[in-house]
Amino acid sequence: MANVYEWLDAGNPLVGDGAMGTALQDLGLTDGGAPELWNVEQPEKVASVLRAYATAGANVVTTNTFGGTKGRLEMHDLGDRVHELNKAGSEVARSVADQFENVFVFGDVGPSGELMDPMGTLTPESGKALFADQIRGLVAGGCDAILIETMSDLGEVAAAVEAAKEVAPGMPIVATLSFDTNLRTMMGVKPAQAITAIAEMGVRLIGANCGRGTDEMRIIASELADAKPAGVHIFIQSNAGLPQLVGADFVYTGTPEEMGEFATEMKALGIKAIGSCCGSTQTHTAAIAQALNS
Repeated sequence: MANVYEWLDAGNPLVGDGAMGTALQDLGLTDGGAPELWNVEQPEKVASVLRAYATAGANVVTTNTFGGTKGRLEMHDLGDRVHELNKAGSEVARSVADQFENVFVFGDVGPSGELMDPMGTLTPESGKALFADQIRGLVAGGCDAILIETMSDLGEVAAAVEAAKEVAPGMPIVATLSFDTNLRTMMGVKPAQAITAIAEMGVRLIGANCGRGTDEMRIIASELADAKPAGVHIFIQSNAGLPQLVGADFVYTGTPEEMGEFATEMKALGIKAIGSCCGSTQTHTAAIAQALNS
């Protein structure tokens, strides 16, 4: 199978998968639990979420490793299990992807939870080392690409990109930021600035995830499309609306129909890589797949 860059270069649409955290909570993960631990303790439940997305038409299954860096795992007393839990996360996703045609495993790398120097203690060197530890596990488990997601600081993105290049030379890298603060990231980065800077790092699939629903994501996607350098593809993953408090629970109100309409609009912008984020389900994925493949 072609790698994900080659797949997009050939003009194929790329249907991303959807939420993992909310799906695992529906299967019994408690708010205080580490999702990554389920890669070894409940692998079939993790696989069932990914299998549902692939069955719905996703070309991407994302490893359950969003909080898989040492600092985040230490919050659950799992700091000594970085390699094990990330490798297991890739193995679970790989076992699902191999049951389908043209499904890529994206090894998921989320923010470290630390701020970059001078606002925090993370340096380019320590950040690179932190992410390299995680990425070594992901690559050992058989992922096809490294997904650096929900980022807000370009310095942290750069550290993760450098780690991926060192650990897995030539493996495609995907990077998405969350522009959830007045159409900027928490650190003030604008979409056009992000896609320009990350393309210069050698990343060719760049975009936005999470955020505040499809209305704001439309504006963000347009800004990304306007600034897109040649040879770069855009990846958009919106939340399923905004969470509303219903009784004691937060419920995402964005419907699959709305997500399908959004995907059709993205396709008209020339964006062919679309998934969904928090609150989405395989029904949202099916709507995106129908829109992109019609």
